[in-house]
Amino acid sequence: MPTLLLNKTEVGTCIDLDEVLAAVESGYASFCSGKVVMPDFMSIVKPGTHTGFDFKGGLDMGSGYITMKSSSGGYPDNPKLGLPTGLNMVYLYAADTSELICAMDGTWITGCRTAAAGAISVKYLAREDADTLCMIGSGNQARRQLRAISRVRSLKNIYVWSYSEEHAAEYAKEMEAELSIPVHVCNSAEEAVRQADIVVTATRGRRGPAVKREWLKPGTHIAAIGSDMPDKQELSADIFAGAKAVTDSTGLCLKNGETHHAVEEGIIKETDVYGEIGEIILGRKPGRENPDEITIFDTVGMAIQDTVTAAAIYAKAVKMGLGTTYDFLA
Repeated sequence: MPTLLLNKTEVGTCIDLDEVLAAVESGYASFCSGKVVMPDFMSIVKPGTHTGFDFKGGLDMGSGYITMKSSSGGYPDNPKLGLPTGLNMVYLYAADTSELICAMDGTWITGCRTAAAGAISVKYLAREDADTLCMIGSGNQARRQLRAISRVRSLKNIYVWSYSEEHAAEYAKEMEAELSIPVHVCNSAEEAVRQADIVVTATRGRRGPAVKREWLKPGTHIAAIGSDMPDKQELSADIFAGAKAVTDSTGLCLKNGETHHAVEEGIIKETDVYGEIGEIILGRKPGRENPDEITIFDTVGMAIQDTVTAAAIYAKAVKMGLGTTYDFLA
């Protein structure tokens, strides 16, 4: 069977953020229903650098697909060669035959399924009247997070802080024009966090904690997006004390996420983790239970997010007649 090849532009043509939100929510539910086989991801990093690859793979028994995604990062000289500092590819296989059904650029998939994760956490864990958001970070993911969250909450004000004042100003100008929501640039992370009902951290996570416990208002929801490796951290670990900690995958977050730091520092025990977002989606556990509790969503990213998103893109690409076919078995 010929393999469909999709480049970045073709994948982007097939992306619909509302469809991605629905697909990722369904994927989380499948994971917590035992319909997903997902081994730990593999990381290959050049010693002494942040240059390397992550590989995430998994089986979705519901759709009958297996995916493998490669994500590279930390290549600062790539722009001189006309390349981004990191590259992504997703390979979609038929689980029954092992055929490579589609090979596609994964840039849009990684960005949008991660944005969907943050928005889904807001949907289930933020207060219903939460309308003020703090964004820590001002890169592409910070933009995607805001676009996705604005679909599940009606936001009135956004406060942004970034390690780069210039980037924060660009972010504010761009997102305010796009979403017609006031975006305020803050001089410090503290100033931004103290304003917010919803705090989203979307940095590279390599400069240590950017958010402190004493800055949080009662009832704040935190979506911790940037820390997906053991050496990354965006939240002060003591934020977990007394908070409701929800993960995408508790097993992965105990190894690689913000939860890892909280357990390692003795702030909480593994058994203190409240549950996984899929359990809340399925109604097995309640989400937010009172207006004053601090809720944390810790996400390191899961293969099922890639699988459900890639499957939806593949189906749309076939329907639209996009892509090029190549027969690897010829």
